Amino acid sequence: MDLLESLKMAGTTLVANKLRSSLTMLGIIIGNASVIAMVGIGQGAQRLASEQFETLGPNLLFIVPGSQQTRSTTLNLPKTLVLADAKAIATQVPSIKEVAPQINSRLLVTYRNRNTNTAITGTTPEFLVVRNFDVARGRFITNLDLERNNQVVALGADVAEKLFGNSDPIGQTIRIKNASFQVIGVMEPKGAFLGDNQDDTAFIPLTTMANRLVGRTSPYGLELTFISATAKSQDSIGAAQFQIENLLRLRHKITDEDDFTVRTQKDVLKIVGTITGGLTVLLAAIAAISLLVGGIGVMNIMLVSVTERTQEIGLRKALGAQERDILIQFLIEAVILSAAGGIIGTALGISVIQIVAMVSPLKAGISPVAILVSVSISGGIGLFFGVVPARRAAKLDPIVALRSA
Repeated sequence: MDLLESLKMAGTTLVANKLRSSLTMLGIIIGNASVIAMVGIGQGAQRLASEQFETLGPNLLFIVPGSQQTRSTTLNLPKTLVLADAKAIATQVPSIKEVAPQINSRLLVTYRNRNTNTAITGTTPEFLVVRNFDVARGRFITNLDLERNNQVVALGADVAEKLFGNSDPIGQTIRIKNASFQVIGVMEPKGAFLGDNQDDTAFIPLTTMANRLVGRTSPYGLELTFISATAKSQDSIGAAQFQIENLLRLRHKITDEDDFTVRTQKDVLKIVGTITGGLTVLLAAIAAISLLVGGIGVMNIMLVSVTERTQEIGLRKALGAQERDILIQFLIEAVILSAAGGIIGTALGISVIQIVAMVSPLKAGISPVAILVSVSISGGIGLFFGVVPARRAAKLDPIVALRSA
């Protein structure tokens, strides 16, 4: 019997048992759809993280207190960075363009009968350039504000809306931790970064933050939460990181473990990419289990089919069909079920990815590799799990088969 005839017979048999064939394919459909959707969503999460890091600012470096080991083993981070460190980086590191020191806290902000608990950032005028922020109305902090400890504040877009609604906040007075601040500006909307709303922030002069709100507790100078810096070019980021590390080691008189960590934008993005990539692989592996379950379902149904078609098999063998012909027919049926399930599952997975892309910020994309691998695996599963029932059918004795029918 030629292959074309086997294909026709397999198709006729499967169409004659539509419900059973559909239920057999269901596990394969769900498995393929899950794998493709999980891989697409995982890649979308990686793209979103990459885009959000790009909005932070060009050629960005973060200098944070505590060594990498310290930051991973304690919640109370050491306060080892001071304002003098930031000034030294700005003046003594030739590959650095701008430096923005920061003191961060979360405090109650009040205007008349409205209040909100929001992030307060004490910083300098360089923050706009380093962190790629823009002012929508009014102005930002100036060096004069720093020198005079002026109690002025630039509000993030969401904070301004919560406190003032549609009213103009410029010139109004708000209270931050029982201290009065005049609103001098409103920032352009920036959006969220890794779940942190950057528009839910109020910006005040760094010196005012230290002297009026959080206090000075370090004998070495004005303590900082961290320092942001931007390199002069993409090519100078590595040199900037090296120079900053050497400078701070000299300033802090370090001979053993560093009491600070310098991270580039690429370093942080690589960490996030490793995490999201690992989660994608984990989710895809879990989804692939349903492919295995679907393959077992194919084998079970094909074994039932062999039992039900004992008379047909005996009759065909009595008329001269070889074991190879019976084997090929049942293998073809198993592969058709798995391949058809794979194709339908692929279409379903692509639909899920498109829906997720429309209703969420994830830039979910369709992975041709995931589709090719998933469909190939589903077809291979049909072939693999179809061998046992196909061999059982091929080995049936025609006389016994006809007698037991």
